[in-house]
Amino acid sequence: MLTQADIDREIAEWRGGGTADGHPPRDYAPYRSSLLRHPKQPLVAVKDPDAAELHGPVFGVTDVTALDADLTRQHHGEPLGERITVEGRVTDRQGRPVRGQLVEVWQANASGRYPHQRDDHPAPHDPNFSGVGRCLTGEDGSYKFTTIKPGAYPWRNHRNAWRPAHIHFSVFGTAFAQRLVTQMYFPGDPLFAFDPVLRSVTDERARQRLVAAYDHELSVPEWSLGYRWDIVLDGPAATWTES
Repeated sequence: MLTQADIDREIAEWRGGGTADGHPPRDYAPYRSSLLRHPKQPLVAVKDPDAAELHGPVFGVTDVTALDADLTRQHHGEPLGERITVEGRVTDRQGRPVRGQLVEVWQANASGRYPHQRDDHPAPHDPNFSGVGRCLTGEDGSYKFTTIKPGAYPWRNHRNAWRPAHIHFSVFGTAFAQRLVTQMYFPGDPLFAFDPVLRSVTDERARQRLVAAYDHELSVPEWSLGYRWDIVLDGPAATWTES
């Protein structure tokens, strides 16, 4: 099996590659499963985008409730782990709020395990934590989630490979095909230097925009620690997304 040194060497050799917008190639070798999952055939042009949207997922304002944004209250019992509040704004490049956008999150539990069958990491499941939530942005572009800080987990990309703690985010535009997906990380994680996913972002400033900031004003007394993470959809200061 490949070692961390092998992955580090591949990343060093790849530096400067990728697409014009700074994204890594779809067959980015240091992230081993991308070699198997990336598209190998030409894209198929959609002749009627409006018709395609008729067959995609839909949602309305009444489909999203306050309970969806509090991942600690979705079961009868309390989930285990460090309770956190994550808040931020979704804006465009000019700092203008992007209102009424569906923001979704999914994450591992405090032990670093996802509640799906393919996750066989020998860490405990939490019956009181499903790890998924959603909300709509407000008039000022704001969103807010209450959840549990996820744990790091092994992912078998190479020997002794561990992903840093992170929360997956997706933001929908006016149509399903406009969905953007990214990841939020936590400050000071010692695994940053070993993670080929985060290191695929070659611009240091862009990497830092993926890391939330601890915000004591967002911490709720005797309840949760607060983190702020803003999402910028376009422009030179845009949040890096998975393409």
